[in-house]
Amino acid sequence: MGEIELGLKVNLSEDIDRAFAKLTELDFYNCQLDCWQKELFTAENAERINRAKKREKVNISAFWCGWPGPAHWNFLEGPVTLGLVPEAYQFARMRVLKKGSDFAKKIGVGRLVTHVGFIPENPNREKYKAAVEAVKEVAAHCARNDQQFLFETGQETPVTLLRFIQDVGLDNLAINLDPANLLMYGKANPVDALDVFGEYVAGVHAKDGAYPDSGDQLGPEKPLGEGQVDFPALIARLKDLGYENTLTIEREITGPQQIKDIKAGSDFLQNLL
Repeated sequence: MGEIELGLKVNLSEDIDRAFAKLTELDFYNCQLDCWQKELFTAENAERINRAKKREKVNISAFWCGWPGPAHWNFLEGPVTLGLVPEAYQFARMRVLKKGSDFAKKIGVGRLVTHVGFIPENPNREKYKAAVEAVKEVAAHCARNDQQFLFETGQETPVTLLRFIQDVGLDNLAINLDPANLLMYGKANPVDALDVFGEYVAGVHAKDGAYPDSGDQLGPEKPLGEGQVDFPALIARLKDLGYENTLTIEREITGPQQIKDIKAGSDFLQNLL
């Protein structure tokens, strides 16, 4: 069995050389590349990334692909704006995700990750059925590029996600487990969630957070080790399941404090690994 390695989430920008150099300065050699700007899906940027990752000896574990249109990360507007579930934005977002898949292929990445949105609990709703077909089309495109399509967790209960994966029915579907999201959206304890969908986990965000204390807003994100994610139990369960991929640190703040928290989080996780 291989060892679980740490990685860091990196935003794709025009200055990818600096981004990868900063990554290795922090002593990370794995990353999940994140992009919400389809304008950056160019052949020139793919070449820059391929040169930079070779020079810095960096592995890109997955490509996190965003989509156009409004995005409200809360419980009121989130269900009608996020991911592939809202039918008003479905077609445009499917096109962008397919382009993201093509771009990921150019940089040698075999996993495409995104938020599908607030998948309805009721599988009999037309919105649920339409989302199944939308994901099936995008995931089939990924399959043609020899890629997995990964659902980022958080906006649906574990059993809803399991059902959805089974209903889409393709063999290249997997999960990017964000344990903090499951708490922050009030959907599940992430360790318990692995009993439901653990076999599908192909990527993990190392992020911490807490349950919401409001019916409108998500719970807060926290520095690693300061939230409600039981990382010792989570990592032990992942190992039991045979997980061998990357733990990708994600700290959703900016500035000097982000760097401090990333370094402290790396030390925290290394002690557990």
